[in-house]
Amino acid sequence: MRRGLYIGCLMGALAALLWAPGLAIADPAVFRNATIFPISGPAIENGTLVVDDGKIVAIGPTATTSAPPGASVTDLSGKVLTPGMVDTHSHIGGPSGGDASAPLNPEVRSLDAIDVFSDGFWRARAGGITTLNVMPGSGHLMSGQTTYLKIRKDPRRIEDWLFCDDPINGICGSMKMANGTNSIRQKPFPGTRARSAALVRDLFVKGQAYIEKQAKAAADDKDPPDRNLRMEAVAQILRGERRVQFHTHRHNDIMTVLRIAEEFGFQPVLQHATDAWKVADEIAAAGIHASVTYIDSPGGKEEVLGLNMKIGAILETAGVDVSFNTDDNILDSRRFLRYGALNVRNGMSQAKALEALTLAGARALGLESRVGSLEPGKDADFVVLSGAPFSVYTKVKQTWVEGDASSIAAILSIGNTRSVASRFTMAM
Repeated sequence: MRRGLYIGCLMGALAALLWAPGLAIADPAVFRNATIFPISGPAIENGTLVVDDGKIVAIGPTATTSAPPGASVTDLSGKVLTPGMVDTHSHIGGPSGGDASAPLNPEVRSLDAIDVFSDGFWRARAGGITTLNVMPGSGHLMSGQTTYLKIRKDPRRIEDWLFCDDPINGICGSMKMANGTNSIRQKPFPGTRARSAALVRDLFVKGQAYIEKQAKAAADDKDPPDRNLRMEAVAQILRGERRVQFHTHRHNDIMTVLRIAEEFGFQPVLQHATDAWKVADEIAAAGIHASVTYIDSPGGKEEVLGLNMKIGAILETAGVDVSFNTDDNILDSRRFLRYGALNVRNGMSQAKALEALTLAGARALGLESRVGSLEPGKDADFVVLSGAPFSVYTKVKQTWVEGDASSIAAILSIGNTRSVASRFTMAM
């Protein structure tokens, strides 16, 4: 009886906190005396961040950065501030993509499938992640359109989290593509690597023809061709309006991506990029971004056997713009900082490792004007850490999104369920 009563009280208390109001501080708000890593510039040892109406309005040394009249002031002595982290590759929320009827499904939109109430989003925010690129899987050569999300509090619908203003006609993310083992499969899928590339090239040729028909109709003042959802999405890629997030592991698969991108004139982001260290100079010369899924334990599939733990350092030295991702649930979003730390341990500079978790990820999504660094005019997305970013003792204390920190993030950042339960036990 007592056990049942305890569990009931615990669940009730958790539910109350899950839906409790956020930890918002009245605007404007000033956060003083922290060590701040703006990413866009050098660290500020004793710094101040000023936030108003969900935006950053000032950042600088505490001695020279004044508080606006009537601002709330929070002393963060001994704490560290970084930008909210950007995960360029996540599967949180159960996004579905294309089905087994065809290997190429450009018309499919993940935003029509994402569950905004998935607890995975709160795990991500508890780890300091504020922006996500949620993608369909890699079982297709083109599995569908990804969705960029800002993890704001109290969602009721996917529209509450989108970066785009028009989810019906707008471009709300990238396109997910893949090559290699996952997307080969059996008929109607390609069956071989060479056939995979041929099918992709054929689709882009059809996309070029669709664009030409539209242009000719406009020039002749005629009605445009009938609307074609597949070709619309492909045309967006070819016109440079929609990016491609390209799942690829092996060096030869990476080079195939570079060739197709050069042929059709689009800029992909290499997702996973396990063998990127083998062709780092070629990637750098092409100006292609690599978003690395840093697997830190054995297992997985044959394609990842070539992983080099020094991949971050090698790509940095070659001049590749590199970010990290979780591929959640392959890696745990709550441990995102750890993947930067492991790369520092293996020779990457701390500055570039921090950038790979923040601003570089924002560049990979084309969102660098809003997120990824702490600069006036950008969204007030930031993380309060207990200590040095890559120390094994450091914890995420708070995650702020547009000037607000929700209570669920504070709960989860405690560390584990047992510690949460013990707090409620003491309260009861």
